[in-house]
Amino acid sequence: MHQKFILASSSKSRYKILKNAGLNFTQKKPNCNEEDIKKTINRKTKPEIFAKKLSYEKAKSVSKLKQYTNKIVLGCDTVIYHNGKILDKVSSVEKAKKKIKSLSGKTHIIVSGLTICINGFKVWEDYEKTHVKIRKLNNKEVNTYLKKTGKQILSSVGCYQIESLGPHIIERIKGDYFNVMGLPLFNLLDYLYSNK
Repeated sequence: MHQKFILASSSKSRYKILKNAGLNFTQKKPNCNEEDIKKTINRKTKPEIFAKKLSYEKAKSVSKLKQYTNKIVLGCDTVIYHNGKILDKVSSVEKAKKKIKSLSGKTHIIVSGLTICINGFKVWEDYEKTHVKIRKLNNKEVNTYLKKTGKQILSSVGCYQIESLGPHIIERIKGDYFNVMGLPLFNLLDYLYSNK
């Protein structure tokens, strides 16, 4: 099997993807301030560059720790790109409602960046894009959805979880299902299989 690696993320969905795929890894929360990093990146930059930069900073922060010397560390970050803008996670259910309504009936792009670092140095990076169309929703449908999901939905950049209640508001996706969950698994497996 593949060499063991460290996932530089506290994300439950990313953990679940890797665990279900039978990969040998441990999980460590990144030792960096994501919001501070975002302030240093131009919001008009391409979403894949934005996502790769954040994934790199996460991987680097864990990879530099002494207990992970010579270990493979994976960083990942996911953003939404819509109407020429990079969208972040929201901090309240009320803001989630506003975001879902803005995406209603439209297609947006999920962009994830992947970076692998060893000893603080980048050895590989990649990204994936998936198009997601949200159904045309009225106020009642949005309110019902948010009532069912609760505050846990705030951990998702798109305010939906495709592996849970997300399909109730998603009309279709074009591309990598795992990318919508938060980690483009096929890209990672390509790397792991070519570097056994």
